[in-house]
Amino acid sequence: MTLEKNTLLHNRYRIVEILGQGGMGSVYRAVDENLGVVIALKENLFTTDEYSRQFRLEAVILANLRHPNLPRVSDHIVLGDQGQYLVMDFIDGEDLRFRMERLGMLGEEDAVHIGAAMCDALAYLHTRKPPILHRDIKPGNVKITPDGHIFLVDFGLAKVYQNATQATTTGARAMTPGYSPPEQYGTARTDPRTDIYSLGATLYAALSGVIPEDGLARAMDNAQLTPLRKRNTKVSRRLAAAIEKAMAVDPSDRFQDAEDFKKALLGAKSKTQQINGNYTVAPPPDSFPQKEIIESVASVEIKTPIPFVPSTEKENLPFVSPLKKQKERERKRRFALLRFTFILLLLLLASVPFFAPGILPANLRGMIPFLAPASTATPSITPSALPTKTLTVTFTSTPTQTAIKPTATIIPTKTAVPSATSTLVASPSETATPLASPIAPVILPAGGSGQIAYASSRSGIPQIYIADLASDSAVQITNMPDGACQSSWSPDGAKMVFISPCKGMDDIYYKASLYIINVDGTGLTAIDTAPGGDFEPAWSPDGNSIAFTSIRSGQMEIYIVDVNDFSAVKRVTKGADRVESRQPAWSPDGSQIVYVVKRFGVFQIWLMNADGTGLKQIVRSGLEYNDYLPAWSPDGQLILFNQRCATKTCSPYVMSISAVDHSVEQGTRLQFNLITIENVHFSSDGLLLAYEGGESGENNDIFYMPISGQNPTRVTTDPNLDFNPAWRPVPTAP
Repeated sequence: MTLEKNTLLHNRYRIVEILGQGGMGSVYRAVDENLGVVIALKENLFTTDEYSRQFRLEAVILANLRHPNLPRVSDHIVLGDQGQYLVMDFIDGEDLRFRMERLGMLGEEDAVHIGAAMCDALAYLHTRKPPILHRDIKPGNVKITPDGHIFLVDFGLAKVYQNATQATTTGARAMTPGYSPPEQYGTARTDPRTDIYSLGATLYAALSGVIPEDGLARAMDNAQLTPLRKRNTKVSRRLAAAIEKAMAVDPSDRFQDAEDFKKALLGAKSKTQQINGNYTVAPPPDSFPQKEIIESVASVEIKTPIPFVPSTEKENLPFVSPLKKQKERERKRRFALLRFTFILLLLLLASVPFFAPGILPANLRGMIPFLAPASTATPSITPSALPTKTLTVTFTSTPTQTAIKPTATIIPTKTAVPSATSTLVASPSETATPLASPIAPVILPAGGSGQIAYASSRSGIPQIYIADLASDSAVQITNMPDGACQSSWSPDGAKMVFISPCKGMDDIYYKASLYIINVDGTGLTAIDTAPGGDFEPAWSPDGNSIAFTSIRSGQMEIYIVDVNDFSAVKRVTKGADRVESRQPAWSPDGSQIVYVVKRFGVFQIWLMNADGTGLKQIVRSGLEYNDYLPAWSPDGQLILFNQRCATKTCSPYVMSISAVDHSVEQGTRLQFNLITIENVHFSSDGLLLAYEGGESGENNDIFYMPISGQNPTRVTTDPNLDFNPAWRPVPTAP
């Protein structure tokens, strides 16, 4: 029953006018006669147990909230069978939906301010105990007051979120096409990233004037998100990238919390740096028609009844898009075919000594005991006489400008000291060093110390571990409450520098800082840093400095900090707007730094002196490839780096280029015959490479192998992510 004008409700609230009507009731503007203030009165005429419970939940949620961008609830009235009423702040002004209709498209500055204000509100909601999800963010639920203040309204679909394993207290489920992420359609659980998607879609619509493609349709591969800059070329690339990341189909690809999304929005426009709760936009015009206020409704939008959907076991499952599931199945089929082909080829090769021994060269037949002639003069060597941890690797070393390719002969010896020369150049043929006494090959850990530091999320959040290859064991070094990753060893192998917080394998670590810790887990020391985020540390060969990437200036640049005086920080790169530098790696003598520059939308490999002078691009791969994660060989002759396709999807592979001859600016792809290989790291002696990858292209683990690319050895097998490998160095003798 609609309340008439001047009706006195609960002997206190006098109805002034109706603001809006819907299937569940009406919203009125009223006057609190006790306090003499204008309030909004929300009505619920559905008295069934479920709707009454949901309405009470909304009252409880709002009554306990105190935030400058959220309305307040001051009373909850139950009038028997007549219905329930919620008394809340009257939010005058226009909603974002009407502002979009009035202006067409918002300017970038206003969109950033609205997004930052909403991120503040969401960060507040998501950090309540228990967290609160809004689940219905859209332009109609963003209000702008006559003084330009911004409010997030309508908690009719709010949900109290416990955690990923417990049941949830769920409100009525509704999906707004274009603004709801795919998991909200009942395919998986909703969590704080659900609100981040909806806010991203709201900002997309505000900047383009077009509702984005529906999330479920995108998840089913029936639609693709039109790039924001294709709809509005005035939007900056950084802002468009932030909004599109927030709208990723897979929640793990979005910003993981509202604070990170806010930082990305503010990073797109330097003028928008303000304190929390103080983001405003131009107020509505004075002639703003009151009837349009009624359309937007004061602090809540009335909806038709939506059947309540109780929380189910399906809702508590993580979201995986159907397209991703299909790709996983296709990848597994491809891997099964490759594995079958490899086993068949291996069986064919193994049968050669038995059925066609004449094909094998004489010196190779001599290395196979059961094929060696009985009259041979070669002395027999028992297994106990074989070396256990010695390895000699020799390479051809003729300087050349031809394509670089590793050519190596691995020769087990009986000496106790490994030796190596590691200049890698292309050679028309590989020459094996003659052996005085042929012996069977031995698989050895070698590689300097035989220990690899890496990050793993096996405990729930990434921490630093050290794997000992000899004992096949791992020890956890860090126990940071917000996670740790990206370790880099001091040259004496006694300490390491790492970053925290680290929640996973991210591209940019906002709010991260540098820390130093002893190898036994003691002596944790924080390096004083500036706001923004410091990550990708690299310890200098002399042990006195640490190079790292920072976004303290508003974009990624490389800095160097003095290990003995953390206040001595020097910026060594200064790119133009949108030209960013990152991923520094020192030359073995400490005189140069190879690093990555982002220009023209792709990543490139550059080189500079350690003081920031002499900048030079050393790899030119064009605009179709991203070159990144460079690693310097211990002898200073070679730089390895990863390459990916920039315009299509492809697995990462490893490239090489000379570190001394810069006349050839084209890298050479190394044929390692691996499904994925990324983030390679040389051992101290240059014999081995550690890397992160997966045998099936799925789970990320740590591996190592000889630099020739043969016989990769798996270091980790945990189903969780293992990444950022770094060999523990062996100090050079004085």
